Amino acid sequence: MASKHLQANDRLELMRLIVDAELQSLIDEEIENGAGEVARLCGEVLLAGGKRLRPLLILLAYEIAGGLDSEEVMPLALAFELIHTATLVHDDINDRASHRRGVETIHSKRGLAKGIIAGDWLFVHGFGLGGRYDEKIVRLMSKCCADIAISEFEQLDHILDLKTSPEDYLEIVKGKTAGPFASGCEAAGLIAGLSADDAKKLGYFGMELGIAFQLVDDLLDLRGDSQMGKPRGADVLEGKMTLPLIHALTLSHGTARKRLSQIIENFSDDDFDELMQLLNRSESMHYAEILVSTHIERAISYLNDFSDSDAKQLMLQITDYVIERNR
Repeated sequence: MASKHLQANDRLELMRLIVDAELQSLIDEEIENGAGEVARLCGEVLLAGGKRLRPLLILLAYEIAGGLDSEEVMPLALAFELIHTATLVHDDINDRASHRRGVETIHSKRGLAKGIIAGDWLFVHGFGLGGRYDEKIVRLMSKCCADIAISEFEQLDHILDLKTSPEDYLEIVKGKTAGPFASGCEAAGLIAGLSADDAKKLGYFGMELGIAFQLVDDLLDLRGDSQMGKPRGADVLEGKMTLPLIHALTLSHGTARKRLSQIIENFSDDDFDELMQLLNRSESMHYAEILVSTHIERAISYLNDFSDSDAKQLMLQITDYVIERNR
């Protein structure tokens, strides 16, 4: 079993390196074509690292759906990674972040205006790659990108909103984080020739996995994780209402809720230990962990209708990775 696990990791790493090489080639070509500084700056962010989960899932969804030529779906995989990176560039501006993955952010290095334009450049090139497919694929991508923007608006509206509900949180996560997982997997299935209904099963897989992924991010933000490239409690400091906070506010009463509200509204690192005590008192971290497992189980259930294959095993390996991030 350990040997198979290692082999799966090796195969995923090889796929990741192939995606990285394709992204590097794309940036190099744009620089040669005269894109200059914007391509160079975007390339530094794009190629700074990362697990490439979105393109890997797209490549694997295509394969599990019966696709035989990865070159047919590679532009879609690259498109989603470019669009994802575009959202990160703009998120960093909103969050006033100075670094991501150990690399100085574009707006911090070259100014706000160039940061915004760089994000736009990445987005346009991503959508340009996706635009070569059939209309149904382009429509999926279009809705996905629109939903990201809608969710970003909603998240801003809920900054330091102590009345934010779990339902509010889930809608934001579905649009901003899980939606691209879902749309990419569904689109890959359609490109491979699946029926609309069967492709949606891959989409549902991506949605559930994406929700679990965001929940783990919430937990890692509170626990601290050097690989995320940001200090513990960064989301709390930015006023983002993550699920552990929402859950704790819902279950806390009286003095405990009042104190929790004060900490969230005026958070500093000095309050961190007390915040964690209040979250543990309401078992909010444990609650989020249970939801991670629930959404992972749902994700796996949508793969049951697909025949066993190497691609299926690798997709299951990615679900394991999401769980392992939380350990």
